[in-house]
Amino acid sequence: MNPRHLFISLILTTTLACAQDKNPVNNKNSHEVVVSDLNNPWGFTFLPDNSILITEKSGELIHFKDGKKTAISGLPEIYVRGQGGLLDIILHPDYATNGWIYFSYASPKGEGSGGNTSIARAKLKNNSLTDLQVLYKAKPNTTKGQHFGSRLVFDKNGYLFFSIGDRGNRDENPQDITKDCGKIYRLNADGTIPEDNPFVNTNNAKKAIYSYGHRNPQGMTLHPKTGAVWTHEHGPRGGDEINIIASGKNYGWPIISYGINYSGTKFTEISKKEGMEQPLHYWDPSIAPSGMAFINSDKYGDWNGNLLIGSLKFQYLDMCTLKDNKVIKEERLLDGLGRIRSIKQGPDGYIYVGIENLGIVKLIRK
Repeated sequence: MNPRHLFISLILTTTLACAQDKNPVNNKNSHEVVVSDLNNPWGFTFLPDNSILITEKSGELIHFKDGKKTAISGLPEIYVRGQGGLLDIILHPDYATNGWIYFSYASPKGEGSGGNTSIARAKLKNNSLTDLQVLYKAKPNTTKGQHFGSRLVFDKNGYLFFSIGDRGNRDENPQDITKDCGKIYRLNADGTIPEDNPFVNTNNAKKAIYSYGHRNPQGMTLHPKTGAVWTHEHGPRGGDEINIIASGKNYGWPIISYGINYSGTKFTEISKKEGMEQPLHYWDPSIAPSGMAFINSDKYGDWNGNLLIGSLKFQYLDMCTLKDNKVIKEERLLDGLGRIRSIKQGPDGYIYVGIENLGIVKLIRK
């Protein structure tokens, strides 16, 4: 082999090696398909009777009960483009009393063409949504198809947290608190602004913002012991992050990052800066994370307390073992089943996982 060909071969070998995920496969797990034939189950939630509400990103809300799928009517107009569509869904903590269902979606409402992330709530009656209320709509609309966010979670004090990605406007939205997008938000359950939100007294700020400097958070969950809000978000090429969200904090995007442009060029020279939060953990190469849940039951033995994160890119469930808020071990579960989009612990203590072009499966430890 001549020197030029040898040099090219070494570059290709190094590049391919760097692009591989090296987490070991844990074969002591299997699965049971609970809901089959779903295209992109972006979110799902369990109703008190153990039936399931499922969002298909394409804009369909499904009620799965007794082995049967029923389409739910009454959804608002949904802007389906790129990563946008019908997204996450959760219940109010006191759903049994008040019946409120919360969901996120890309909405075309408002000025300008395209759409942006919206948060709404409604009630379910006779296979239809009723009493629909839009609680928040990000501005402005844009025809860009990336980075809508958008996960939802209620904390232990009854506040609604949700994420909205930077919508492809990297250099303006995330660091500007007078603009939507690239943020984690906090609302009261009725959509009003909590009085102690960090920027309620800041001129021209978006009062719902709780933290900023985010790229595209598609995972959000509560720590079962501390009650803290944990998120993960997509980096570009490398630099996916896990963060613990704190009031008013700046998480750095795009000023600091452990990633680079998809082309291989750099967009920043620094990964740390005073006044900007460091991630609890980051991935390089990127795993393209989506969905997030802690194991908080006795169904999985010593896996209890581990954090689960879906990998879209490498198509596995990443089980993270934690110690002192650090990831000390990662293992592949459900390896190769498909792009993992959503994760929830069910009322029975088992973990359920939404997988693109497959459905919802129950995780079983052998």
